Amino acid sequence: MILSACGNSDPLAGTGSCEGDALTVGSANFPESETVANIYAEVLRINGFQVDTRMNIGSREAYIPALRQCAISVIPEYTGNLLQYLDKNATATTPADVDAALTTALGSDLAVGTPAPGQDSDAVVVTKATADRWNLRTIADLAAHSAEVKFGAPAEFQERAGGLPGLKKNYNLDIAANNFVPIADGGGPATVRALVDGQVTAADIFTTSPAIAQHNLVVLEDPKHNFPAQNLVPLFNAAKRSDKALAALNAVSAKLTTDELLVLNEAVSGSSKTEPKAAAVAWINAHGLNAPIG
Repeated sequence: MILSACGNSDPLAGTGSCEGDALTVGSANFPESETVANIYAEVLRINGFQVDTRMNIGSREAYIPALRQCAISVIPEYTGNLLQYLDKNATATTPADVDAALTTALGSDLAVGTPAPGQDSDAVVVTKATADRWNLRTIADLAAHSAEVKFGAPAEFQERAGGLPGLKKNYNLDIAANNFVPIADGGGPATVRALVDGQVTAADIFTTSPAIAQHNLVVLEDPKHNFPAQNLVPLFNAAKRSDKALAALNAVSAKLTTDELLVLNEAVSGSSKTEPKAAAVAWINAHGLNAPIG
């Protein structure tokens, strides 16, 4: 069986084919996607598939058309963001509602496996000192301190439904315009530094960020599902989904909890800087997926 990375500078160079059993696994252009894509590729190989990889393709605007054209066969995706991409009017936020709406939105040319329990979703994050001082557990607990909260997030967080408008509607967390601090790195190092250094009181940081453990940060619970569920799920070209491929990747999904995604992200993006493929192989071995399913 062949497991190879595409060496061309264009990750979608060449033409795809929906014929045959060989599979091409793709990834978006960020470490978590590449690491999980390597897990998918290796587990598929272990289960008898001929596998090629096309990593770091870019955004959905690039990889969804590639998937539809069979330039790639399967890619790790996130349920809530995929639903919003496919249906701009979707309002579902809970895992069950997102999954149900996604089933309709996929159409006939795309298909998914079973979503993993792990999510990489937006979250309201504070330092442990702030959580202890105000006895914070949920986003609602922060609402009583609205006037004192400086909130750091990307500029679009001010307007989007799941951003400040949603936090006000669902939790009465009312952030004044002069207490919003736009930070353009999508919950990355600049956002984390602003939070840790006290430039902001709370921030929008993704739940699988290694910085949460590194800095002992606290993710406030979102019981009203202000932020849409973002369960990790294998997204297939429907013509390339088979029972055998589904069984292999569903076995992966069953073990991909949010904590496991954090472990993988820490390995790749933390101090050890493990290569995504090496981190994937180590994770597969640790979870007993290094032999054919069944």
